[in-house]
Amino acid sequence: MTERVLFESERMLDRSAVANYLRTVADKLDDGDSVTLEGGSDSVTLEPPGTVEFEVKAEHEGPEGDGELSLELELEWDETDSDDSLAIK
Repeated sequence: MTERVLFESERMLDRSAVANYLRTVADKLDDGDSVTLEGGSDSVTLEPPGTVEFEVKAEHEGPEGDGELSLELELEWDETDSDDSLAIK
């Protein structure tokens, strides 16, 4: 399976800014809206279906005591999945 990155952004933010970003994404998911990711001149709009695979992963990379910790949140769905709900935009 070939992977193609549609959007990628990496920057340093304080915890409050990260929480606000995640809250906005959560609100869009809760409302059944599309999610648009923007950074500089790049953007992508995704329309997750009503049910998605949700993965939470905590990792440690590098030598013990001197490595890097990460928390990854991932939503995944088949491109052919559709949501049969009715929406007005």
